[in-house]
Formats: sequence, C-alpha cells, structure tokens
Amino acid sequence: MNNEKYVSVIIPIFNEKKYIRQLLNSLLQQDYPKDWFEILLIDGRSEDGTREEIKEIMASSPEFSHLHITVLDNPNRIVPCALNIGIKEARGKYIIRMDAHSEYAANYVSKCIEWLEKTNAANVGGPMMAVGNGYIGKAIEFAHHCRFGLGGGRFHDEQWSGYVDTVYLGAWPKRIFTEVGLFDERLIRNQEIEFNARIRKGGGRIYLTPKIQSYYHCRNSLGGLWKQNFENGKWVVYTKTIAPYALSWRHFIPFVFVASLIGSASLSVILFCLELFSVSDISQFRFSILSGFSFVLPAGIFSCYALANILSSAMLSYKQGFRYFFMLPIVFATLHFSYGLGSIWGLLTVRKWVVKNTLATKARRH
Repeated sequence: MNNEKYVSVIIPIFNEKKYIRQLLNSLLQQDYPKDWFEILLIDGRSEDGTREEIKEIMASSPEFSHLHITVLDNPNRIVPCALNIGIKEARGKYIIRMDAHSEYAANYVSKCIEWLEKTNAANVGGPMMAVGNGYIGKAIEFAHHCRFGLGGGRFHDEQWSGYVDTVYLGAWPKRIFTEVGLFDERLIRNQEIEFNARIRKGGGRIYLTPKIQSYYHCRNSLGGLWKQNFENGKWVVYTKTIAPYALSWRHFIPFVFVASLIGSASLSVILFCLELFSVSDISQFRFSILSGFSFVLPAGIFSCYALANILSSAMLSYKQGFRYFFMLPIVFATLHFSYGLGSIWGLLTVRKWVVKNTLATKARRH
C-alpha cells in the first residue's frame, strides 16, 4: 500500500445485479495502480442476488482478483447511511464516491487525485453528463444540459471549470470528514448539496473540471422523469427545513411557478363563483374588473411559460435535431410541473416528516 496515494472508492448499491458487472469492469479498466485503491461496496441488503453476483464475478474472472473489493452491510438502506459506513471503513488518504448506474472514464480515479492535489480543494468532481436511450430518453438528456431545463447549475455544464457550489459525486481528502462531519442521514436526497454547503461554510472550496468524466444514465420515460423530479421537489422543502443554508433560490423556481399558477387559477374560480351566486338572475351576471383580471392572471402566467418553453425547445432542437422539437416541450413541462408539485406536497407534509424523522433518528441512535 502506498499510504500517500491510497484511495478508497465508496459505492452505495442496492439491487444492482444487472449493473454490477459493468461497474466492476469500469473499475478494472482504471489506469490508477490497482494496489493503490480499495473498493467498498455498501449494500442496502439487496434482494435480487447482487451479492451472489459479485461473488460469482470474482470467482469466475481471474482479472478481478487484482481489485481489492469489500462488501459492507447497510441495514438502513439509504444513501447517506451507506456513504457514512464507507467513510468510516475507508483506509485511504483520499475518498472517491461512485454510483452504480454511471459509467466512468478509464482515468476517473487518477484525475480525481490529480485535481485534488492541484487545487488543494476540499472536494473535486466533474460535470453530470446525462446519457439517455431512445427518442424520449435523448430528449430528457438534452433537457438536463439546458438552462431552462434544470436551472443552469454549473455541474450540468460539460465545459465549465472552476470553483462551484457543488459537483457530481465527488472526491475528498479523508481529513475533510473529520473537519466538517459526515453526511446528514436525515436527507435521503440532497445530502451531497448539504454537505458541500458545510464545506463552504467552513472555508473549504469545491472544484469542478470537465477533465473528470463520468456519464449518468438519466430516465428514459416521462413517468420515470415525473416520479424522480416529484421526489426531488419534495426533498428540496425537507432540506430547506433542516438545513436552510444548503439551497439557492434556483431550487425553488418551479415551486413559485406552479404555486402561482394554481393559486391564481383557484382565486379566479372563487371570485367567479362569488359573483355568480351574488345575483338573483343569471341574465344580470357581469364580470367585475377584479374577477376579469383574476382570469387574465393565470392565463398570462401560463402563456409566458408556454412561450419560454417553446422558444427553448426550438433553440435546443436546432442544435440536437428538429425531430426533438415535438418532445422537448413535454419533457420540460414534466420536469417543471412534477418538481413544483413535489415542492407543494413537501410543504404540506413537512411537519409530519420532521416528527417521523426525529423518531427514526432517535431509534437509530439506540
């Protein structure tokens, strides 16, 4: 073991039988010396035979004997718990997080270490380069890299390099976890955003470079996209409740848009009903200025959004292919409405979540 260069790669896994061989092959292809890194697979008690598949791969393929693989148990089955288990067990000077559903360049590990040492940053990583399959999947991929789609976070920009607020996945000197603490196990999502916010609060810096390359397999269906972003929107509210320093204003734009649309439309209906029932003869009914304006407001909000959606779709399809023009508006609307509705649901359920989470945290400690 080279202690000065030794790396611990931590990977949360759960029901990854279909993907585990691809992941291990990706690690086998790394140009970083095999004796200089360990692989910690933190399994959330998979039910599809993932562990058995790992054993079979290791036994049937002699080349995998060069990898130092340890499988750890994650009884709580959530990502922040898996990460903390891996961090505590890690022997490396550096810790690199990977995801089982992503693909990695052969120099991924070596580039992470190179840029940690070049920048002396507390965290380095590359952009979140989405890859989709099929007509819908490719449209979702393009939307991920569009400012109108996901709000323009720097880690979605394939060309950007410099200091940022967060990166995809991440690589850290192990000492950072002593200085800042571990991942917040209350956050099923956004745990990396909250952790990076703590790094910045403590004076640490986070560096993004396109030299660190990985490819994230995004959703390939509108249903999958809706479900994913509804949860993302919900967890933005939950995260804001316990870590108000962690999120920026851009995380709440879909919430403001959807809430204003629903609110103004609801007000229009209420005012219309009040005026309608205030007259004894339906022939005498007339819109007042107030109720007339209340109908114009939601129509104006929706019209502005529709125009922005169509223009963004047109510009993106001009670069990626005009056949995507018909799908991109639907993808953008799915992204924004699911996220916004998720945030509204989060606002309605946050008190219940806080109580439930407090009890769950106490139970884990005991």
